[in-house]
Amino acid sequence: MTLSIRTKKTETPKKRPPDSELSFGKYFTDHMLSVDWSVEQAWHDARLQPYEALALDPAACVLHYGQAMFEGLKAYRQPNGGVALFRPDAHARRMQQGAARLCMPALEEADFVALVREFVKLEDSWIPSSPGTALYLRPTIIATEAFLGVRPSNHYLFFVIASPVGSYYGGDSLKPVRIWVERDHVRAARGGLGATKAGANYAASLLAAVNAKKAGYDQVLWMDAKEHAFVEEVGTMNLFVVIGDKLITPALSDSILSGVTRDSIIKLAPEFGVQVEERAISTAELFEASEKGTLREVFGSGTAAVVSPVAELAFGDRKLEIGGGKPGELALGLYDRISKIQRGLGPDTFGWLSPV
Repeated sequence: MTLSIRTKKTETPKKRPPDSELSFGKYFTDHMLSVDWSVEQAWHDARLQPYEALALDPAACVLHYGQAMFEGLKAYRQPNGGVALFRPDAHARRMQQGAARLCMPALEEADFVALVREFVKLEDSWIPSSPGTALYLRPTIIATEAFLGVRPSNHYLFFVIASPVGSYYGGDSLKPVRIWVERDHVRAARGGLGATKAGANYAASLLAAVNAKKAGYDQVLWMDAKEHAFVEEVGTMNLFVVIGDKLITPALSDSILSGVTRDSIIKLAPEFGVQVEERAISTAELFEASEKGTLREVFGSGTAAVVSPVAELAFGDRKLEIGGGKPGELALGLYDRISKIQRGLGPDTFGWLSPV
């Protein structure tokens, strides 16, 4: 690591919640990691410090022009009591790519991984050990320079906070979700920010998500912005469909996030004897496959849930029921395979675990 790091521990540690009470993003650990960046000094002053509120000038660039992005990765307790991160290098590279699109600086991959590792070491006692639990890490970059005028900031803050989390589904089994297919609002357009984890992408998704929940659905399936004919992402996850004996996922573009779990699934699929295709998927193809009885499964993938099976797709009044409302065999198999790798209970064929 090229950066030196100083540590100040909290004098008022919080009470650790029992694993049985963990949900997602409800509790936060005692400390945070912070690093400053300026035009004059580049990255400097890396510090582990007590968790605290940020002090921002009211004119800070992030508040007016939206220069903000984040990552999300997890640390898992291992059978020997140790801890491992899952694919931190891939998350570092994705943050670099997204930061470049937003005219923001990003840490070098080695520094990102090393700093996150030191942070996790400090918060070791917060890492739960029960099945389905982990320590969720949220690396974030925001523009902090105070000015009014549309240009990239000259000052930034990189920080990481952590939250002990339980099963995304609230239990040990996968809960299939009902999905509303959004045909009016769009998440991202070609040439925009869809391939980055920019805060603006999530703000743009909120209205459709709220409307879907009011209608009784769990998530939104986003369509392409131009024709509204091709599926792109489901909620905040990448999308997979099984038609016949093929696993199909939309090809990456600048309107689709390059998911780390997505990549993991594509690499593991051959273990299940499944051929993967990365290409456009139209709603017409989904209806045709459903009518022919070849639409076997639909599921999303992401860091938070790993795999999220879909039980129903609602296109207005027209609905597609998938797999009898139950998780598909491939979704279950991939969830089990990835979860075992993460917890050190299965072969790590690709060397994805990074010991802390």
